[in-house]
Amino acid sequence: MTAPLVQLSAAGLSLGERTLWDGLDLTVDAGEFVAVLGPNGSGKTSLLRVLTGQLSLTTGSARIAGQAVSSGRSTVGYIPQHRTERGLTMRGRDLVRLGVDGHRWGLTGRRTARRQRDLAVQRALSQVTASHLARTPLSVMSGGELQRLRIAQALAGDPVLLLCDEPLLNLDPAAAQHVSELIEKRRRDASTAVLFVTHDINPVLPYVDRVLYLVDGRFRIGTVDEVMTSENLSALYRSEVDVLRVRGQYVVVGNRGFCHE
Repeated sequence: MTAPLVQLSAAGLSLGERTLWDGLDLTVDAGEFVAVLGPNGSGKTSLLRVLTGQLSLTTGSARIAGQAVSSGRSTVGYIPQHRTERGLTMRGRDLVRLGVDGHRWGLTGRRTARRQRDLAVQRALSQVTASHLARTPLSVMSGGELQRLRIAQALAGDPVLLLCDEPLLNLDPAAAQHVSELIEKRRRDASTAVLFVTHDINPVLPYVDRVLYLVDGRFRIGTVDEVMTSENLSALYRSEVDVLRVRGQYVVVGNRGFCHE
């Protein structure tokens, strides 16, 4: 059998005296799409930071492609939340180039290395149909265009794993759908695994294989149908929660009104 691409074993993470989660066993196979859900402060983004090597586990272990997690690996692509880029003179291709060069500005290295880097940038722009944005300043781009370039930046290193930190936040529905489709296309074409942090599973529902739901140190892992039930979410929130399916969309209602799904 093929070894899992991502493997968290008995993983625990504490920040100060607060335990975000403990005893987390999670495997993610190549080409699998896992949605990470939960309220603010439940450790969703911290999980991604562990897998990028920015945070160390308090207990347990984390491995990617059979190796211990380390920072700066080109095989791991990261797509952040949408944010504006006002005042920057950087152009589209400059942002994507950071996916190859990191934070090394300017032309560095031998001519062959520069040519390979430029080809990687061109390929990444092409994959997200954004070649026309190569010379466009970031400051004049729409939210959807910026996120498209951030996906290209994440793809420039040809990653085996994409970590997506609420990449649809603050995007209009059309842009959110397009960004979701681009991530799914990469997953489908290259068998790239996806961990997708979100407050709302509905925009990516057609693509999700499994869900990791985190609440106050507790968690559930399983298919969407297994996890997204009134019984499971009531146990996680330790409060009465109703999960409704309306026109193919999930609506979660707690005793204080609507929750985030």
